[in-house]
Amino acid sequence: MKLSPKDYEYRRTEGSVSSINYHFIFVPKRRKAVLVQDVAKRLQEIIFELVTEHNWKLIALEIMPDHVHMLINAPTDESAAQIAKWVKGRAARFLRLEFPHLKKLPCLWSPSYFVATTGKVSTDTVMKYIENQRNK
Repeated sequence: MKLSPKDYEYRRTEGSVSSINYHFIFVPKRRKAVLVQDVAKRLQEIIFELVTEHNWKLIALEIMPDHVHMLINAPTDESAAQIAKWVKGRAARFLRLEFPHLKKLPCLWSPSYFVATTGKVSTDTVMKYIENQRNK
């Protein structure tokens, strides 16, 4: 998937200008392949609801049977840890209520997750930019 220029637009608030894109990977407990059919559809709906509520920009979402990839642009006042907690917490609560077979797992999600930031420019580019500030 190729990102559009709109995906790189800066977020502007009264006190900040930002571009924070997070790539998350969430894994069900014991990497069980439970994110299929109606469960996957409902998980997608839950993520869409959170995106709307928190004013995130969903850039990419892929729900595989045993893991989820999510790339979002988030505001500066929400940390990666908070976002992971909100997604995993709400998804676990509603999916286990709506799909009783998921209650057989001790919990829906593995306690860990992967997150990395992405951006339009590389770390090397930013380092060179900062280093060259004195030369201006």
